[in-house]
Amino acid sequence: MRRLAAIDAQNYWMSSAIPNDQFLLYGFSGVPTELGAALRDVRQRARRCPELGLRIRDDHRLRYPVWVPRDVGDDQFVVHDLGDPGFDDCLTAVAALADHPLDATRATWRVHVFPRVRDIPAATDAGTVVVVQMAHALADGGRSADLAGLMFGRPGGVRAVEVPRVVTARLPWRAAQAARWHRRLVRDEESGQVPRQADSRAALHSNAAPAGKISVRTIVRNRDQLGGPTVTVTVLAAVSAALAEHLREFGDDPADLGAEVPMAKAGARTANNQFGNVGVGLYPMLERDARTARIAEDLAQRRRRAQHPAMLAASRAYAATPAPLLRWGVTQFDSSQRSPTVTGNTVVSSVNRGAGDLRFGATPVVMTAGYPALSPMMGLTHGVHGIGSTVAVSVHAAESAVGDIDAYVARLERALTSRR
Repeated sequence: MRRLAAIDAQNYWMSSAIPNDQFLLYGFSGVPTELGAALRDVRQRARRCPELGLRIRDDHRLRYPVWVPRDVGDDQFVVHDLGDPGFDDCLTAVAALADHPLDATRATWRVHVFPRVRDIPAATDAGTVVVVQMAHALADGGRSADLAGLMFGRPGGVRAVEVPRVVTARLPWRAAQAARWHRRLVRDEESGQVPRQADSRAALHSNAAPAGKISVRTIVRNRDQLGGPTVTVTVLAAVSAALAEHLREFGDDPADLGAEVPMAKAGARTANNQFGNVGVGLYPMLERDARTARIAEDLAQRRRRAQHPAMLAASRAYAATPAPLLRWGVTQFDSSQRSPTVTGNTVVSSVNRGAGDLRFGATPVVMTAGYPALSPMMGLTHGVHGIGSTVAVSVHAAESAVGDIDAYVARLERALTSRR
């Protein structure tokens, strides 16, 4: 048994207040001739990966939860027979999966199979949609893609995370070190050697608490169609144009529009979740080329700041937080409280899920997508996920935040195509 890292325990405890399961969608071209055999293949691969044979045991309030083994079982595989669904019908069913979050003390992942789905983007005929539902405590975006890839035949393995042995009695010393490095960070900010922390932004209509109908949509493009310095920057620039136009209809001023972007942390992996959320300006008032350049510069500045030794010192201090203190802190979260300022007016989470080498039975993968969870201060999120040469841009939205999701998605499609 090994204990959960502090950030993974926080994700687990927080899931009771804000469900944070991840839903990794894979579209395969074709339907396996023997669905049972295809599922057995996935199960056998999962059984060979120790990280997929875990659940959480949390039975002592003064200690961190621990990972304990469990068998990969029938309860982790569900086939949803929707008859003869189109892809959008399937997405409606996928959105409903969020109503059934995982109990990580029983299972940390589940596979949902939707056979005979018509109109899967990039598929030439009826295909199969497979969704891997995964507890956030088990993996962040990059690690969850590695685990799912293993299930669908990608060679290699996924290493266990070695959580450093932390003596919580050393927290005062680590806190003192973090304070010392923070003072250095402030001096480096004042001298211009490191960018300052991103400014908070006014909450807009897209930050409305999720209410009404919850929907997901996915736009699929070939990577070459997107252009730009990177896929992430190109999509952020398109979200800027589409969301600014959409918010103006609600009477919002989007001049200071920004996005919250998860960014992987550098260095050896010491937790299942090794990323931080950063604020990035979207600059909707600028022309496309200038907007793209400013967004790319913002991302570069956030990476520079994240590499400052003060950030590592703060992470080390946090990792030494005693379990009772962290557990108490999580219980103080009040999801009903509203803030006038936010890190971003939407979330844009971008993950490259690797080569197009995955299979479900004999059927090849043609696309993959993901739908970042909504939260009390975020009623609109975006996922950007690539596999092979295909990129999916997905929208997860509450009616309270965007009104007509199809109207917003149409704007986003136009923005992805426009060169202005």
